[in-house]
Order: sequence, then C-alpha cells, then structure tokens
Amino acid sequence: MSESQRIIVVGAGHAGGTVVAQLRQAGFPGEIILFGDEPFAPYQRPPLSKAYLAGKEGVEELKLRPDAFYENKGITLRLAVTVEAIDREKKLIRLKGGEEVSYDILILATGSRPRRINLPGIALKGVYELRTLADADGLKSAIQPGKRIALIGGGYIGLEVAASAVILGGTAVVIESQPRVLARVASAPLSEYLEGYHRSKGVEILTNSQVQGLEAGKDGQVIGVKLTDGRYIPCDAAVVCVGGVTSDELARAAGLSCDGGVVVDIDARTADPAIFAIGDVTLRPLPLYDNQMFNLVSVPNALEQAKQATAAILGKPRPKPEVPWFWSHQFDVSLQIAGLPLGADDIVVRGDTSGGEFAVFYLKDARILAVETVNTPVEFMAGKQMIARKTLVSRERLRDPAVEMMDVAA
Repeated sequence: MSESQRIIVVGAGHAGGTVVAQLRQAGFPGEIILFGDEPFAPYQRPPLSKAYLAGKEGVEELKLRPDAFYENKGITLRLAVTVEAIDREKKLIRLKGGEEVSYDILILATGSRPRRINLPGIALKGVYELRTLADADGLKSAIQPGKRIALIGGGYIGLEVAASAVILGGTAVVIESQPRVLARVASAPLSEYLEGYHRSKGVEILTNSQVQGLEAGKDGQVIGVKLTDGRYIPCDAAVVCVGGVTSDELARAAGLSCDGGVVVDIDARTADPAIFAIGDVTLRPLPLYDNQMFNLVSVPNALEQAKQATAAILGKPRPKPEVPWFWSHQFDVSLQIAGLPLGADDIVVRGDTSGGEFAVFYLKDARILAVETVNTPVEFMAGKQMIARKTLVSRERLRDPAVEMMDVAA
C-alpha cells in the first residue's frame, strides 16, 4: 500500500469507526475518509437503550474515541453526508448533491435499521424507534416519572427500554405477538425468567397480542395502542422495536450479491475485490459453524470483521476466528450469550432458574454450540472457550453446578 492510495469507508457506526482506526494503527499510509449520515463521530449504540436512556452515561461516554483522535491520525470525517451510489467501474462513490469521490478500496459499514411496520397511527407524535442518538434523545424526553410507555415488540430492545423506563420512574407495557418474549432469539427458560423478573419490577407483559393500530389524541399525540382482540392499552408514548433489516441498498444498486445482507467471504471481501463490507450489513461465513452463512448483528462481530478487512487489505495474516457473543443489561440482570445454536438438538440448564443465576447450554453430539448466562460470568467465559475449542462435554456434569466448569469435559 502507498501514500497515494485512498480508502473510503461508508458508515460511521461501530464497524466503520473501528476499521479506520485499525487501518491507521496497522500502518496504512494512504488517505482514509469516513462518511457518515449522522452529524456525530462514531459512537456506541448498545447503551442507547440502557445506560444512556437511563441517564447513567452521557454523549462523551458513548464516543468510540475522542474527537481529536481522527485529526491526529489523519482520518477525514465527513458527517451528515448521504452516499447515494457506487460506480464500481470508475471506482467512485456519488454523494447527494452530485459530488463524486474516487477510491482504491471501499468498505461498506452501513449497518442495519429498525424494521418498519405498516400500522394505522405509526406516524403519530410520540411514536419512536431506537437506532440513533437522535432517536434516544427523543425517547428520553418522553420517558418521565409517571409516564406510561408501550413497547411494541418483546425482543432485547423492547425489554431494555422497558427496564430503563421503570428505572426513570415511569411504567412500561411490553406487547409481544409471540407466545413468549425473545421467542426468536432465546431459549424458553431464559424467556420465562426474564418475563417473571420484569413483572416483579412492575413491567406489564402481554404475549400472544397483535397490534391493530395506534390512537391519537386531539393534538396528534399517541394516547393508546389498540389490539386485534379488542383490548386498548393507554400510553403516553410508544416504541416500535420489532427487529431490524440490513441497510444494503447501496450494495444492491451496485450489483453486489446480497441475501439478507451483503455477501462477504472470511476476509470480509465482497465479490468485487476492491470492496469490503463489515458489521451488521453483512452475510458472512462462520468458521466455527462449518462456514454457515449468517447475519450477525453485534458489536463483537463489527470488531471482528474490521480486523478481517484490515488484515486482508494490508496483506497481514488472517485473524483467528472468534466466537460470536452478545450481551444485555435489564435492571440488575447481566445477560451474556456466546455462540449460536445452529443445529443444536439438546438443551442443558445449569443452576436454578428461579434464583437469578443460571446458564442454558445448547448442545449437539455433546459439543457446546452456544450458552446463555444470567449473572454467571464463569459459565459465560468457560462456555465461550469450549465453543472455540469444540470441547466435548458430559451432559450430567454440565448440568450439576457443584461440578466446576473446568471439570465438565467428557
């Protein structure tokens, strides 16, 4: 690589902010330009529904790096800018307004966005989604002592916002269409525990409940949620949190392969050798799971793919595959998850689910594929290591919390 070469990164989220720093720290000598559509330098999104919303962290704590870092490292930030198109033949991007900027290497880090649902009243005042700092600031102003927040969707974001609302002195009702919260992403024991815990804190949880529409008051402000079975849920604000979709429009329009995400290889490279994609926007192979293709939406995935792209661009050794992991904080519950239950045919619960300290292991042929842990960091760390090593375990020893994790191997 030479000083005359230019790398453009589109997307100033966790993935984009990480890869520009890693490229410079790994010795890339050329020009680096980071384009973002928000007016903020790269920041952490996970705290938006937790610590930031609850007032425990401010904007400065959210920043990935101090503002001065980018100038000191010779990284150009172009914020509040929309990239409208990629011309792969000419190797340039086109901005809203017509400006064209050429690249030698292009990295797409455009992330994902909240899934939009078509409901009557969805555009009312007081109806929020949560993805950006601006979204969080708007929602924070609506969550006040004595106010009631309706969460449409019982996934992690919905539960985290419900907890934050209660912590701030409000009340919350979670409306979930499935028979249990987290139905698509967590085991039944974990769902049952979290439902019970939230209810003990005053959160109302309505499962098997379909939303028909939202009702407006005289001023156009949402005042309630109508369910298809005739129930009416009064509220002062509503948050729609029904999952996300990859922001892969740029890649699709440029003719890159997309299938629920921009398709990349183990180096985070697309079918175009000059274009990489990293973070939430990708559909990537998972080496620890027989290279199954998967869309991982998590900060650790963004960091791992930033490493992969940096190594490939600079001709450095390929990083060792990492175990996917995720986390959530709800009230004083620390939830940590490692791995993915792809193909699991057995579940082992270790510990007492009623006591607030337990782990749920997903197994296939005595091998741990994934683990969900509640307030048990030892099980999380040990499980993560065993997933990486493809350790075979004894089911009976694994389910017995009196047996140390180091002694559960078969």
